[in-house]
Amino acid sequence: MQFGVIKGTVVATRKLPSMNGFTFRLVQREDHDGRPLGGLEVAVDTVSSSLGQRVVLVGSREAALGCRPTFVPVDLAVIGIVDDAHREVEG
Repeated sequence: MQFGVIKGTVVATRKLPSMNGFTFRLVQREDHDGRPLGGLEVAVDTVSSSLGQRVVLVGSREAALGCRPTFVPVDLAVIGIVDDAHREVEG
């Protein structure tokens, strides 16, 4: 799992029938300190996120498992909305 930020929405007027009802989002992956990692990517939104929200992303096969009721052809999914995140600082 990884953090990311919702940067936009992708409108797809035609898609596989198994993808009906899902929203596609443009996401920017982040490290745990909020620094961007890589470029923008498309993810399936399973939690009704909004523009600017920090989210939890999952990739690979696990992304498809988060899309119910069927196994769908996705490799990145938004599976959570981050309300807060804390990390212990050693030293």
